[in-house]
This record gives sequence, structure tokens and C-alpha cells, in this order.
Amino acid sequence: MTWELHVLLLLGLGLGSQEALPPPCERFTAMGSSCTKFRWLSSTKTTSSLWICHWPHLQVKLSCLLLTFFPNFRSLFRGTSSLWGRSWSPGSPRTGKTALSSCRRSQMPSCVPGRSNCTRSGKSWGRRDSYWVMEGLLLSEMVSTVKGMLQNFLDLVETYGHIPNGGRVYYLQRSQPPLLTLMMDLYVTHTKDVSFLQQNIETLASELDFWTVNRTITVNSGGRSYNLNRYYVPYGGPRPESYSKDADLANTVPEGDREALWTELKAGAESGWDFSSRWLVGGPKPDLLSSIRTSKMVPVDLNAFLCQAEGLMSNFYSRLGNDTEATKYRNLRSQRLAAMEAVLWDEQKGAWFDYDLEKGRKNLEFYPSNLAPLWAGCFSDPSIIDKALKYLEDNHILTYQYGIPTSLRNTGQQWDLPNAWAPLQDLVIRGLAKSASPRTQEVAFQLAQNWIRTNFKVYSQTSAMFEKYDISNGGHPGGGGEYEVQEGFGWTNGLALMLLDRYGDQLTSGSQLASPGLHCLVAVLLISLLLQ
Repeated sequence: MTWELHVLLLLGLGLGSQEALPPPCERFTAMGSSCTKFRWLSSTKTTSSLWICHWPHLQVKLSCLLLTFFPNFRSLFRGTSSLWGRSWSPGSPRTGKTALSSCRRSQMPSCVPGRSNCTRSGKSWGRRDSYWVMEGLLLSEMVSTVKGMLQNFLDLVETYGHIPNGGRVYYLQRSQPPLLTLMMDLYVTHTKDVSFLQQNIETLASELDFWTVNRTITVNSGGRSYNLNRYYVPYGGPRPESYSKDADLANTVPEGDREALWTELKAGAESGWDFSSRWLVGGPKPDLLSSIRTSKMVPVDLNAFLCQAEGLMSNFYSRLGNDTEATKYRNLRSQRLAAMEAVLWDEQKGAWFDYDLEKGRKNLEFYPSNLAPLWAGCFSDPSIIDKALKYLEDNHILTYQYGIPTSLRNTGQQWDLPNAWAPLQDLVIRGLAKSASPRTQEVAFQLAQNWIRTNFKVYSQTSAMFEKYDISNGGHPGGGGEYEVQEGFGWTNGLALMLLDRYGDQLTSGSQLASPGLHCLVAVLLISLLLQ
């Protein structure tokens, strides 16, 4: 039966009224679990050299640190467990004959999260994950790979107007947190490649326009109206990638509430926090996923990312000599700063909080994202950083020895207690590190120390890095949610390299180690042998 007949059948059953939302993707059929499949033409030009990720010549300092903390780190130099995926040795060329349900084939070599994660297939990517992957790749001197990733993302924006939630047709209606402008800043700062920026500045602007047009919400506070952004995916039906799970979940709620539930699940997937008590607060049963209400919240971190992007765009246009556009984005940033202060900031608690649109109040639960504006530099008073430290103390966050928890509620969802995630550690650590206070900087270091020790402990036991960690009872690979914990893992590797690079002269593994001089000597010899 063709998809057109399925649509007619739905209409005949009374499920396709004029008020109904569009389907989750253009070719999706309610009787199947995915969109229409199609083929790519085979490519004879693809060679292994285009998509093999080679380990770079790391600085001796960083190499010493890696070997000091990860004595078995030599396994990352070869085989499929390499730090950024793929093999140290060249592999056979890929022809790319089929990419089932893919919405776009990557044109450049790229890296995505996971164990074997340097690829050219275009089947999968993680734009938010890729920001921290790029941080690690640049420390690893893999500049061309970062540029390839950027080019792929820019190509997607030019084609679809935004970066879809993944490399499948059924992800086209969802974006991901807007970090593309921040990625461009990483690359340009590292390479000074202003010509690449100039070629793509309008594409960066187009991506921010997507958020302005499709994800803006007006909030009234103190007699004034403010424009902020939210996650929102107004398309009906279950998520195609989780069709049976969403259909089963919908059976637990009244029939009239099912479409709303499915749209909220998609918005949760767009947020990257799929899923969390953060989106359940205020629902009728706040420990059940059926109470999800993502689009009813104005998220702190989303608006912090956009605030930072607007500031970067202003700087980019100034650098390119376009004062008109530079002024435009400077004003947009100022407006967002005022809106975040009026709607999201809580002076008494010393943090920002997601705003509940239905309840008309802030969600005062703890999440590391509450401090995202510090990381993004979207605050005007430097003393706010030290207020944020008190906020962490008041919530007893500094008592956690193995990482900053994602929340203080254990719902069984992966973005909740007891899991801890690398990017959330970074939001807090780099945010606190901006303080001029030695005490606040020391806390930032201690949080970095805790996280590196957790990575080291689990790696010593499993010979793997993981996307998330269970920080209860000494630290373990994380769990919960809709799938098994993933090994690899791009953003965990990236943050580990960043922290080792920043705090390498202070960090210790917490175990008895040989003298630093001996480790550095071993590092130099090992790398010399590997590179011959």
C-alpha cells in the first residue's frame, strides 16, 4: 500500500482533520516505522584518504598528560578504539552506494560522536556534540577535519535552512541547540581563516534566522514584553525513529492528549535533553515521561547559546567591515541580555532558571544549564560568577565527588541524577573559571579534577570513554533513558583534552604514579615509534 493510500485511510478514519498537525516527516507513513528510502549514486572518487582520521603530532606536554592519566592510552593510537574513531591504518575505500533514509550526504570528512565516528557517510551527526568534538580536534591539530565538519553543517543550512536533528529525512523538522556560530568562532580563532568566515557569514545568519522565525516566544514580565526562544516542533505523530515507544506511551494518556504528547517528545529531542525531569516539572505526573512539556519552558541554555552567537556575529561582521550588520547583532544581544535578566535571572538565588510559560514562573530545580550564561559570557556584572558559586554550595553540588549531577531528581531518564555529562561539566567549570576570585577559580579546578578522575577510573576499568557517567558509588558508565550507554565518545574526549590542556600542571589521577619526568620520556619515545 502506498503512502498516499495510507493518508486517505487516515482521513477516512477521521484522524486527518484540518486542525491536525503535519506528519513527522513528509514521506512518513503511519503504518511504517520510517520514511521512504532512497539511494545515492555510487561515488568512485571517494578514497580512504578522504575519511580516515589520522592521529596528529600532539604537543609533548599534552602527550605526557594523556599517558600519565591513561597509561593504556596507546590503544587509542590504533584500531577502532582510537580517540576520534576509525583506524590508524588506511582502510578500504567506501563507495557510498546506499544511505537508507538519509536526507543529505556529507561532502567532506567529518567526525560524529561514538566509537567509530570519523565518517563520510552522512547518515548521522550531532551538531551540539560536535562543538566539544571540535575543541578536542583542534587540540589534536586536526584542523582540516574541523573545517570539513563545518562545511557539512553549512551545506545543510544552505539546503534546509537549519541543521536537522540528524542525517535522516524524518529529522528535517527538528533542529538542535544552535552552536554553529560558536563552532565557526573556534575554527577562525585557531586558524585565522577569515576568508572561510567571509564566504559563509550569510549562512550563519540564516541559521540564526531559523530560530528567530520558528522558535521565538513573547514573555511578559514587570509590565514589559520580551522575546526569548524555546524548543518547539509542531508536527504530529510519533517520532519515526522511536515509533513503537511513542505509540505505547501515548496509550497511557487520553486520546485527545496524544498529539500534544508527540510534539513535546520531538521538542525534547530537539533540545538534546532527551529526556529529563527538566521538561516534566509542572506536568500532572512529574516522574512520568507522559508529562513532558518541553515547549512550555523557556530554556536558560538555549538563550545563552543564542546570546553568545549574536555577540559573535557582531564581532564577525565588524571584522569583515560591515558596521550595519555588526550593530544589528550587537543590539540583538543587548535585547536578549535584558530579557534574560528580567525573565530568567533570580538575584536571591544567584542563578538563571528556565521559565514555565503555563505557570508564569521560574522552575527553581537545579540543573547545570542554570549557569550556562556564565559559560556563554552573557552577563553584565562580574560579581554574578561568585553568586553562582554560592548557588552551587546552597544546592550541595560541590559534595558530589565524581562530577556535577545533571539534576537532583532520579526519574530513570538519562538527563537526570545519577548521570553526569561532559558538556554540562564544561558549562560550570569554564563559567566559574572566568571569576577574578582565587577561591572561585579553585572550585573550577576542583570540579575539573573530579571529572578527570572519573574518566580515568572508568577508563582504567573498561578501556573506554563514555557519553555519560553514573556518579553514584564511585563513578561508572551512565545509564537510563531509551538506549544503552554509548562508548567513544566525542564530547567526553574533547572535554578531557581541554581540561588536561588547561589544568595539566595541577591535575592528578588520585593514584600512585611514576615521576612526571619518566612519563614524559615514555611519551616522547612512544609517539616517535608510532609516527615512524
